[in-house]
Amino acid sequence: MGLVERDKAVAGLEGLLTEAVAGRGRVAMITGTVGTGKSELLHTLADRAVDFGALAVTASGAHAERNLPLALLSQLFHDAPLQDRERERAMSLLHEGTVAALAADNRDDNEHIDVQIVHGLCTILLELAERYPLALLVDDVHQADRASVVCLAYLARRARFAPVLVAFTQTEFGRSAEPSWQAELLRPGHGSRVKLTPLTGLGVQQFAAETVGAEVAERLAGQWYQLTGGNPLLVSGLLEDYQTATEETGAAPDEVVVGERYAQAVVSCLRRGDPQLLEVARGVAVLADTEALDRLLRTDAGVVAQAMRALTTAGIFTLGGFRHPVAAAAVLAGFDQDERAELHRRAAVLAYDGGASARVVAEHLLCAKEASEAWGVAALEDAARQALREGQVESAVSYLKLAWRACTDERQKIKIMTTLVRAEWRVNPSSSSSYLPELAGALDKGFLQGSDAVILAKALLWHGQLAEAEVILEHLAATGVDLDPAAAGELAMTRPWLRCSYAPLAQHFRPAPVTVSTVSASRRLEAANALSTVLSATPSESVAGVVERILRSSRLDEMSLDTVESALLTLTYGGHAEQAAPWCDLFIEEAHTRRAPSRQARLSAIRAEVALRLGDLPGAARHARLALEIMPPSSWGVAVGVPLASLVTACTAMGRFEEVAEWLDQPVPETMFQTRYGLHYLHARGRYSMATGHLPLALRDFQKCGELMTTWELDAPGLVAWRTDAAEALLRMGRPDQARRLIEDQLGRCGKDMPRVHGSALRLLAATSQLRHRPMLLRQAADLLQSGADRYEHSRVLVDLTEAYHALGESRRAGMIGRRARALAEECDAQPLLRRLSRDIGWDDKETAAAQPSVTGSAAMLSDAERRVAALAAIGYTNREISDKLYITVSTVEQHLTRIYRKLGVVGRTDLPAHLELDLSATV
Repeated sequence: MGLVERDKAVAGLEGLLTEAVAGRGRVAMITGTVGTGKSELLHTLADRAVDFGALAVTASGAHAERNLPLALLSQLFHDAPLQDRERERAMSLLHEGTVAALAADNRDDNEHIDVQIVHGLCTILLELAERYPLALLVDDVHQADRASVVCLAYLARRARFAPVLVAFTQTEFGRSAEPSWQAELLRPGHGSRVKLTPLTGLGVQQFAAETVGAEVAERLAGQWYQLTGGNPLLVSGLLEDYQTATEETGAAPDEVVVGERYAQAVVSCLRRGDPQLLEVARGVAVLADTEALDRLLRTDAGVVAQAMRALTTAGIFTLGGFRHPVAAAAVLAGFDQDERAELHRRAAVLAYDGGASARVVAEHLLCAKEASEAWGVAALEDAARQALREGQVESAVSYLKLAWRACTDERQKIKIMTTLVRAEWRVNPSSSSSYLPELAGALDKGFLQGSDAVILAKALLWHGQLAEAEVILEHLAATGVDLDPAAAGELAMTRPWLRCSYAPLAQHFRPAPVTVSTVSASRRLEAANALSTVLSATPSESVAGVVERILRSSRLDEMSLDTVESALLTLTYGGHAEQAAPWCDLFIEEAHTRRAPSRQARLSAIRAEVALRLGDLPGAARHARLALEIMPPSSWGVAVGVPLASLVTACTAMGRFEEVAEWLDQPVPETMFQTRYGLHYLHARGRYSMATGHLPLALRDFQKCGELMTTWELDAPGLVAWRTDAAEALLRMGRPDQARRLIEDQLGRCGKDMPRVHGSALRLLAATSQLRHRPMLLRQAADLLQSGADRYEHSRVLVDLTEAYHALGESRRAGMIGRRARALAEECDAQPLLRRLSRDIGWDDKETAAAQPSVTGSAAMLSDAERRVAALAAIGYTNREISDKLYITVSTVEQHLTRIYRKLGVVGRTDLPAHLELDLSATV
């Protein structure tokens, strides 16, 4: 139907009104599905009645008044301009009729009304029509009480020769036949039927063009039609949503907007129709399986089918469901909570009996807020496991909480709680603290054993309750022989994990051969052992290959974070930070995708450690801040030491001391200092104290760190190189002999397999040596640190080398090295180093740098051999030293330099670019 057809309907009714005014009474029945404009058409007729010399008297049926006799007819008499005598008579008859109808035995029907009362009421209206031609307009007559319908039918028959138009609107609801009184009234010559149908696609376009313009209407009419089925009321709702969006954004949207107005229009349509339409719509909003709707609603299947057809015709449904989710949400939002919960409870039973997935059943139980049967608890547990596999952590937590509340078996309830602790850990570890007392009580009762007891111990450790965790670990150690293979495997994996993070408690688990039952458990054990090895001994080259193989086959599923963390830390502490970085980034993205914020935070903390070991100070600060934003310090427990340490260390190196002071003012758990996390914190705090001139405090923190690492047998240089920092503090305190002993001890422990720590130790060894020996040691340190990829430590060495050459009077070399040192320090944003270069040495290389030719692009023209020679020459090596390092003759070095100068267009080595890249690993 289009706008032309609607204009024809208005014209037809106006014709009937003209005939009625002329004394030829007429009856009109306006029908159609909900929302097609029946009421609007009646209102239009009422507005125009005066133009035809008629008086419009209106009434409207309401479902709430269907059992109130003469309620609708009373509206007509209240609206009619009666004389006082007529009004008194009418009110008396209405009262008498109402009392009589209510007193009748057949109260549900209310058709038994005294004929004299009917005649009297109709006579009053007909007498009024003699003074004013009447247009009696009754909206939603299908909702009227039966007594009023009897009177209206009587009036319509009597009005054939009176100046009266009686017009009704009625919503179709799948009726196979119309009531007998309608058939009688609408016979030819006396009555007319006007049927309104939904708009066609073209009709929607024409309708919308009047509101949003022809261009927008042509572009979006197809989508509006699909969402409404041509129902004018729904189309109007969408147009209002579109206009609202335009006003809010200041620009017309490019696509359809489905919002609040559309939702209100859907609800309005449903409330205007038969109550069964709303009931069926609510059923569909709750249960997608329309074949089970009759059982859900406990009503006749035929009635459900009729309602489905009517809702489809009305444009609310298509293919057995809502045309848009907003419509379903709106229907549910206006639903009484208790009734809604009852429908979901029935839907859960139907879904379970019908073999639906556990997730579908669980969602219904969640909405019903109960799961009283054992099958419901089992379905919730299954759904939670599935949700965790899919990364739907919030849903899993909701399922488990309901299952825990509904479960009546105490042992099963404890198992649900441990699963809930694991799930909530992914979102916020601090949320598990409320369950710990009950889990501890379950352990005392013997309900918590094996891997579930380990979960409790880990939760207690995280929250710093080390003494309580120790009791559990002692219990597990005592009962370990009685455990099943799965629990024994869990304990086997726990020992190396404790060894690396809570070393004082590792004594409770003696190493024992064990066979793990799954591939994932095997990877977890292998990764934990690899980390334990790295922290207790000098790592081998093969460890990187082992853990990368583990990482390639790992994903952040339900239980794999321990595996991933152990593998990443093995690379980080084992001197392979550059390999750990891309893996960290990959798993951080996966944690974000799986909506596991606590995992994302913990991985970001590791990424910050990685960035520190690569000399990326801004990156380390950024990742550490992100870790503390995703999961606030209060949720980190004792592990807060890791992100705080990375942030403090990075900001200290960048000279942001005020920010560091604020972070160090954050309270931390005292028990943190009995864990690996406390080592990082002590080291970071010591570096800040040293940078701000509080040398005794710094030395105390470094020495405390060393005491703990030695006691715990975790004295690995890749974890915390405390000897190097303690030596630097001693040097600044004027105690070089003690410093040198620590440095030599450090060098003896790390060797060249740990180039980052080795290079840093050589830098300090140079500081304890005679001035003439320093350049050689510092150049060795620079070679190691360039291959170790730590740009910050590399820049520190180059600053020291610049100072050494300057002190020796070799200004040209000092300038060359200083440029390279400045470039690296700027990359790291290491402001204290930049200030040393400009202030302490007393020179400024800006003029030299400005005068230097731009040769960075030309450097790509160099061969690998020429690049190695150029890089060594740029940082101050003599031709003889280059010859010895590269195992080539001095003559070959000179030939290379000649070609390098020509290709780069420079005069000599002082003009070589400071940013020349070179992998010196092959030359060490």
